[in-house]
Amino acid sequence: MPVVSVLMPAFNAAATCDAALDSVAGQTLGDFEVVAVDDGSTDATPAILAARGRADRRVRVLRTEHAGLVAALNHGLQHCRGEFVARMDADDRCRPRRLELQVAAMRSRPDLSVVSCLVEGFPAENVGEGLRVYLAWQNALLEPDDIAREIFVESPIVHPSAMMRRAELLALGGYRERGWPEDYDLWLRYHAAGRRFAKVPVSLFCWREHGARATRTDRRYAVENFLRAKVHYLIAGPLADRQDVVVWGAGRTGRRLAKLLERGGRQPCLFVDIAPRRIGGRLRRRPVIGPEELTAAWRALARPVLLVAVASRGARPLIRAQLAAAGLHEGDHFFCVA
Repeated sequence: MPVVSVLMPAFNAAATCDAALDSVAGQTLGDFEVVAVDDGSTDATPAILAARGRADRRVRVLRTEHAGLVAALNHGLQHCRGEFVARMDADDRCRPRRLELQVAAMRSRPDLSVVSCLVEGFPAENVGEGLRVYLAWQNALLEPDDIAREIFVESPIVHPSAMMRRAELLALGGYRERGWPEDYDLWLRYHAAGRRFAKVPVSLFCWREHGARATRTDRRYAVENFLRAKVHYLIAGPLADRQDVVVWGAGRTGRRLAKLLERGGRQPCLFVDIAPRRIGGRLRRRPVIGPEELTAAWRALARPVLLVAVASRGARPLIRAQLAAAGLHEGDHFFCVA
């Protein structure tokens, strides 16, 4: 049995899958298998994968009718035999020590369920400001507490850079189609189950940026669907034993969040905002107050929890500091969700 199963779905990836497989073949840890799932490709992908399988017995190729990423991942997962499952996409690349260092982290820290690493975007000319900001944010989240603190902000793990324990991944039900990002759904399920994440603090994965990437073209990755995933797991988790919900942010993100909370039966009782034109008004039939009024209002609430839903760059640390100064503790009294 291999130590690692590299799970790599591929759909019409003829231009890139050879390079992706070359980067896996060059790993310093050689005890692995590649489970390559051809998801009904119509280009040369099947022939390329078949040739790689003939040349290297560690490459096992599965061919299915085109059914999409979630189906391909689950099909491949059922054929993985390794103690660990390392994700890989057919258009990305990993550095030679990726598997070695991630396995070492898993074995030295049995409390970890998911181990990722630092991620670089490439080619450089395609990496825009939005992706640079996202990569800088997620690359700064290294330890379990850091990742848990930020998990409702955005997906804190680049999915194809992750390694998981196969038995745990199967026990959690593998991948699910929920109409929102399948990877974020998986991380939120791990988090809800009390599992822990960490990253090897070394750049080991190169994430290809291009206009046809699923995060650019698939509606599941739209902002609204990320919010739907957050709200689903917030209601089932941190909000389950709370009565009054406060939303900090009466702008676009706060309004979207409030609408989804209402649909889930958890209407906010109060909004906080800093814009003078909003303070003193009402949003979704609930009052909007300024930050200086929050402490008094908080005392009158029953088992309250506050959700910080301000997406403006740089706002999150300022709001965190204000809430901490007011004696509210993150992860108990409040959660950042944007």
